[in-house]
Amino acid sequence: MPVFHFQRFAALPLAFALAACATTQTAPPPPAPPKASAATGEVMVAAANPLAVEAGLNVLRKGGSAVDAAAAVQAVLGLVEPQSSGLGGGAFMTYYDAATKKVVAYNGRETAPAGATPDMFLQDGKPLSFPAAVTSGKATGVPGAVAMLAMAQAQHGKLAWKDLFGDAERLADEGFVVSPRLAGMIAGPFPQSQTPDAKAYFTKPDGQRYQAGDVLKNPAYAASLRKIAAEGPKAILEGALAEAIVAKVAQGPLPGTMSLADLKAYRPKAGDAVCGPYRIYVVCVPDAPSSGAALLEALGILANTDIAERGPADPQAWFLFTQASRLMYADRDRYFGDPDFTPVPIEGLLDPAYVAQRAKLIGEVAGPAPAPGTPRGAGALAPDATKEPGGTSHFVVVDAQGNVVSMTTTVESIFGTGRMVGGFFLNNQLTDFSWSPQNADGTQAANAVAPGKRPRSSMAPAIVLDREGKFVAAIGSPGGNSILAYNLKALVAILDWKMSVEDAFKLPNLVARGDSFASEPDRYAPGVVDALAAKGIVFKGSGGEGSGLHGVKLTPQGLQGGADDRREGVAKGF
Repeated sequence: MPVFHFQRFAALPLAFALAACATTQTAPPPPAPPKASAATGEVMVAAANPLAVEAGLNVLRKGGSAVDAAAAVQAVLGLVEPQSSGLGGGAFMTYYDAATKKVVAYNGRETAPAGATPDMFLQDGKPLSFPAAVTSGKATGVPGAVAMLAMAQAQHGKLAWKDLFGDAERLADEGFVVSPRLAGMIAGPFPQSQTPDAKAYFTKPDGQRYQAGDVLKNPAYAASLRKIAAEGPKAILEGALAEAIVAKVAQGPLPGTMSLADLKAYRPKAGDAVCGPYRIYVVCVPDAPSSGAALLEALGILANTDIAERGPADPQAWFLFTQASRLMYADRDRYFGDPDFTPVPIEGLLDPAYVAQRAKLIGEVAGPAPAPGTPRGAGALAPDATKEPGGTSHFVVVDAQGNVVSMTTTVESIFGTGRMVGGFFLNNQLTDFSWSPQNADGTQAANAVAPGKRPRSSMAPAIVLDREGKFVAAIGSPGGNSILAYNLKALVAILDWKMSVEDAFKLPNLVARGDSFASEPDRYAPGVVDALAAKGIVFKGSGGEGSGLHGVKLTPQGLQGGADDRREGVAKGF
């Protein structure tokens, strides 16, 4: 059986770091001829809205870098897809430098204010209702997406920061066409779409709500972008916008404690990506509190199976996928949090012996929910009660030099808290903490609330390399807790089954967590659903928020991009 090692390397060329594990991997079956894709080119942007893709491509046409384009993409997404991400949210970015073959992970996750307490989402000892918590001032963490992008752009940008927001400013001033997905969110039964700020923004002068095809203007957003272009992240973390954020968070009901000092103290992070081999490849993801390492654990488990010799029409392939997912989630839910507060035993979770031990639990049928294992370095932690509702967006950019951005970005749930300042929504990221922070004996959950702490995230933007450190693929998805399952499906399909990016994304999503199995029965080959049911896997629902996979892979014909057909995204290149 293959041995699964991992390494953190931002500071080392990948070819050097991979030498230690080059002899431990088994080769996959011969690759099938790659399928053609309409999205090809020497540069590529794949994102959840065509307007954001065009903004990124415009930056690349001007000679900008992948990170330059990422700033432009995010600025437009925050305007045209505000239900998913924005200036008031956070993000994780995995970045590949083609010249050095180094991978760096950027952490723009929000932080809890100094006044946060472990019981802040409890009332009379019981968790708050979701509608009350998600729209409260307590839910907002210090936003980090803009600060993270500014840090990465200062290190890897080619154009001036001030020149990256023109398309977004123009669309905000002149108006953009409301998409069907945004229109559905505006009209949907979400607590955030019913807040005073959301009603004011999404209601036309005639009293009707905006619908698909209507033109929506946001001059306040344009003004915020002009400040960000001129001042960088200080425009949000200090000054008038920061004061507006603090005032909005302090409003009732359930006001939060965020202060100007909390905003000014925010710092994004850049550090080693966590990278592990999968067969002849290496997959790199951000470190905790991202759950990327859990994705590597699932790949390690699958490396101990014959899933690569099977395919999407084989029920056993999906059974193996299901069982690996359940084992992954059991460990992720118990051990992952902010490593600055609670050690996350990533080395133990990815240790070859531990991964092989977990793989032996797969069995012949789906039994009871697997318990978390006991990896080396694991502490005594309480069971987790994190809710993590859906929101979020993912995009990939590849520039002319071969540098790659894989970035997952979010305001957490639909329209964040539903509270707005400066034309953008504030995140509800602090509801990503465990709402039941400890057991009766006082044992803490890894993801319990604490001042200055970053909540755990399922976001796991991935970049795949070959053993020589050359770019192979980049993928990622939104989806709340389901992100890891969506990403795992895409990686297995692209790397093991040699599918095109688009075809990999079209495969059914299967989210197996604990005793819950959710999927899309109509997307399977004939007979697969019945065969899985015979093994104890009966689907109930589709797994919460749908996927929004976006990705790019390198083929002999050039870059091939893909966008999930469940959303409105596109992949385009030139």
